[in-house]
Amino acid sequence: MPHVALYEPEIPPNTGNIARLCAATSTPLHIVGVTGFRMDDRTLRRAGLDYWEHVELYRHTDIYELYSSLKRSRFVFLTTRTKRQYTEWQFTESDCLVFGPETRGLPSDILDSFPENCLTIPMPSGNVRSLNLATSVGIVLYEALRQLSASN
Repeated sequence: MPHVALYEPEIPPNTGNIARLCAATSTPLHIVGVTGFRMDDRTLRRAGLDYWEHVELYRHTDIYELYSSLKRSRFVFLTTRTKRQYTEWQFTESDCLVFGPETRGLPSDILDSFPENCLTIPMPSGNVRSLNLATSVGIVLYEALRQLSASN
């Protein structure tokens, strides 16, 4: 099963909605670094509804701790700063989908370390800089799950 990692998420309802998505798909969720909220935040809990007990949740102090905890994973980074679309990627069960903070995305040093593993979600209108974080996670995670179910 793929993993989802949120690097320094800032908005509690987004993280709560992603937690609910992870509960629905039995996908482990990793929170990396400092969040823009407390994990016991009321809006975070409300967005996740009563599904938190069904989330396989991990906390990591930094990206290197995430890498160490998933030694067999291939890390896939979602960003608006690449041309390669997520639909061009062949997902594997060991992939960890890494998403950056809502207001600034993943830092360049992380993206520059793995340029071949950077993917984007196309936004053909050209009128929008980025999508909502929870929406982005849903799009990419369900594509990964679709590919994996088709290959089994």
